[in-house]
Amino acid sequence: MQRADASPMAATRWRHLPNLLSALRLLLALPVALAIGYRDYPTALVLAALAALSDALDGFLARRFRWQSQFGAVLDPLADKLLLVSCFIALTYVGVVSLELTLLVLARDVAIVAGAIAWRVLLGPLTPRPSLLSKLNTLAQITYVLAVLLTLAWSQAALPLRGPAWAVGALTVASGIDYVLRWGARARRTWRNKERR
Repeated sequence: MQRADASPMAATRWRHLPNLLSALRLLLALPVALAIGYRDYPTALVLAALAALSDALDGFLARRFRWQSQFGAVLDPLADKLLLVSCFIALTYVGVVSLELTLLVLARDVAIVAGAIAWRVLLGPLTPRPSLLSKLNTLAQITYVLAVLLTLAWSQAALPLRGPAWAVGALTVASGIDYVLRWGARARRTWRNKERR
């Protein structure tokens, strides 16, 4: 009986673990960017890899044990965006990643955040639903940042990065356009339904 009673309590405690991992990723954004800025690439690589691991783990735990929440649905993509934008800006600052690519990454995320704010103000609560293309874009950006840091931290890892940079740029543009089209259509439907009430 004790075991059966303890199980729900344990599940309740552990269900916040995905959000804690997202919060860790949020907190790692500044240390990673500072390590890149100071050209301490081994430290930046370790911290960025830890952040990437937390991203994979919190998603797995949330899906596997159904530990999703409204707060987590907002915190997880916010942590991803802050971490990646910080990394791209820092890598551009040290002259490794082109300004054009960083501006693409930044413009996409600013457009998404602005759209989310407009939705919240005009239409009400919003539950983020990242598309497959958006998930692929995030994976590509994380992989690219790790590859760049690996090359900088370990001179023998001379990875070809021009092709991946173009791929990240293309995915960033494609996923940004996809967001605008999908959420624009959804916003129009929601607005029409709201007017009919």
